[in-house]
Order: sequence, then structure tokens, then C-alpha cells
Amino acid sequence: MSLVYPRRQRQLESLVQKLGLSVDAPIKWQLLDLALTHPTVSESANYEQLEFVGDAVVRLVAAIVLWEHYADCPVGDFAAIRSVLVSDRILAQLARQYGLELYLLVAGSATADQVGQESRLADAFEAVLGALYLSTHNLQLIRSWLDPHFQQLATEIRLDPARLNYKAALQEWTQAHFKVLPEYRVVEVTQPHRTQERFMAEVWLHEKMLGQGKGRSIKAAEQAAAKVAFLAISEQEKH
Repeated sequence: MSLVYPRRQRQLESLVQKLGLSVDAPIKWQLLDLALTHPTVSESANYEQLEFVGDAVVRLVAAIVLWEHYADCPVGDFAAIRSVLVSDRILAQLARQYGLELYLLVAGSATADQVGQESRLADAFEAVLGALYLSTHNLQLIRSWLDPHFQQLATEIRLDPARLNYKAALQEWTQAHFKVLPEYRVVEVTQPHRTQERFMAEVWLHEKMLGQGKGRSIKAAEQAAAKVAFLAISEQEKH
């Protein structure tokens, strides 16, 4: 069923064709329109609920792609790679490839907010996935165009482990095994020789320190500690 507004209908059909889908596909156009409506346009009719659905969808697609193409990967690596694939940075990057910003309805001060554009695009991308999923209640309208992106990105990430988000991967692991988040304890270290690594972080789980690391910022120190912990856990799981 098409929309009341022919111009908007043509816009959405243009996007669908960019995704490699047919305009005759079983798409619920009202949902797709909603997926591309920012909360600044309407407080009640916007993409927020579809984004919630799409968040689960994108994680499922990433998991299936990894399962199908990297069956030799330990589950820890799955979590680390998926955390990158579903990050705002990657989702916003994919959104830009399809020109999603051209179809996203935004109003007010948000239009001039360049800093928030990445999160807006990532949110809208997830909402589009939610709309496509709810159109058929399966992944029929999604995997044909999203899978190749995730396959290529996963290959690149495996070749360059520095791209892995160890903090997110460790969080995935602790939630899966213990239903809790790891705790980070950060202190600012003294700098007698003015070293660049200003912060020291420790990551703890159930009163056991899993790893520690240093960094120029709190975030970098936490990431370094998470990497030590995650790699140690991954090594243990191999034996």
C-alpha cells in the first residue's frame, strides 16, 4: 500500500531501489516512512520504536553472517567482531553509502547539528531495518544487500585486530556468561617523566581483576585493560 503523498512515495521507492530491492516487494511503506522520521518532526510518530526493533535485527544479521562464513571463530571473536559491525560508526557509514540523509526528515536545530549526525544516521539505519523486518516478519528484505557489507567488513576486521572494540566484546562475554557488566577502576597516574599514558585502568569481575592497561585518556586506558582481559579469556577458552 503506497503513501498518501506521491512525492514522499517516490523518494522511498528511490531508496528501496538503491538497496537493490524491487518497488513491488512486500514493503510496508508507512513503516519505512516512519523509520525515516526524526523525533524533531513528530514526538509520537517517529523512528524510535522501529530503531528498537532494528537494533535486534542488525545484531541478528551480523551473528548469522559470522556463523555462516567464519565457523572456525571462537565465540569471543564473534562478539568482538559483531561489536564493531553494529557500532554507530559502521552503521552511519553504511547509511551514508545509501544516501540515507537525503530521505531522513529532520526539523529544528537538529538539522544544523553536525556532531549528532552520526548517531542520527545510525539510528535511522536501524529503524529502516526494523521497518523492513516488520514488513515480512523475516529477513527477506534485508540479507540480500546487508550481508555483503558485513562479510567484507568482517574480513577486514579479522585482518586488522586493532579495529576490534575489546571493551564491547568483553561486555558481551560477561553478560553472556554472568549476566553482569565488568567494572572499570581508573586512576590518574603520576607523571615524573611526563609520559603520555596518563591513566591506569583495571577491569574487574566478581572481585577478580581480569586485566589492566594504560592510556592517554580514560577511554583509552579502559580499552587497553579490556584488551588484556579479553585476549586472556579467549586464550583460556581454546584449552
